[in-house]
Amino acid sequence: MPLDLSRAINRFAFGFFVMILVACSSASDIKSNNADDVHLQLGVRYLSMNKLELAKENLLQAVRNNSDNAQAHNALAFLYEKLNQPDNAKEHYQTALDLAPDDLSVRNNFGRFLCEHKAFEQGMDLLSEASSNPLNDRQWLALTNAGRCALSIGQKQQAENYFRQALQLNNAYAPALSEMQKIAYHNGDFWAAKGFLQRYLGVAEHTPETLWFAAQTERVIGNRELAREYKHLLLEKFPLSNEAKKIAGLKDF
Repeated sequence: MPLDLSRAINRFAFGFFVMILVACSSASDIKSNNADDVHLQLGVRYLSMNKLELAKENLLQAVRNNSDNAQAHNALAFLYEKLNQPDNAKEHYQTALDLAPDDLSVRNNFGRFLCEHKAFEQGMDLLSEASSNPLNDRQWLALTNAGRCALSIGQKQQAENYFRQALQLNNAYAPALSEMQKIAYHNGDFWAAKGFLQRYLGVAEHTPETLWFAAQTERVIGNRELAREYKHLLLEKFPLSNEAKKIAGLKDF
């Protein structure tokens, strides 16, 4: 059975998204407003390298040095997300927003976080503001997050609109391409799903989800050999994933 479009949003944000450094909430979005704040810069650097203990040490020191530094709180909140401490993350995101209510990075990160934790209305408000602001030179990040948030509340057409807007601004943005692969599959537009996958693979590596939908797409089209290749690749590369467990039980490949 195909995956439900309303499944958890931003599923691989802390792996794939950070790895390619174009994540909707990646450390590259967290910018220092004070070039002399060495601890903040080091903390963000360690965060992007996934050296979490060193990142935490430096970001906590940055906050101690200047408790009014919104970007230090923004970065620390993202770190607490990675450490699976949502209460601490929310506290620091809220502090960052209070300190810098017009900061687009804070709005984007906090909006995504709120949507992932089912505070959809507040999250969408922040993401809408970030994605529509003409001063935002990376609007596609907030648009993609808004699309995922819309999916989680069942607004499929609105979600598709957000993803298409994101791709109009950045036609090689992998997360939006992955989302459009899934949407095209669910809409029964299997050739479009193949097209979005090819565009995605031009800029990023397969994930369990892209392989699952690729296999399902080829199976429906009738390309059994290619469907089996995707199935074997999924089982080989991601044997512990939910998609691998699901596809292993399917006999019609």
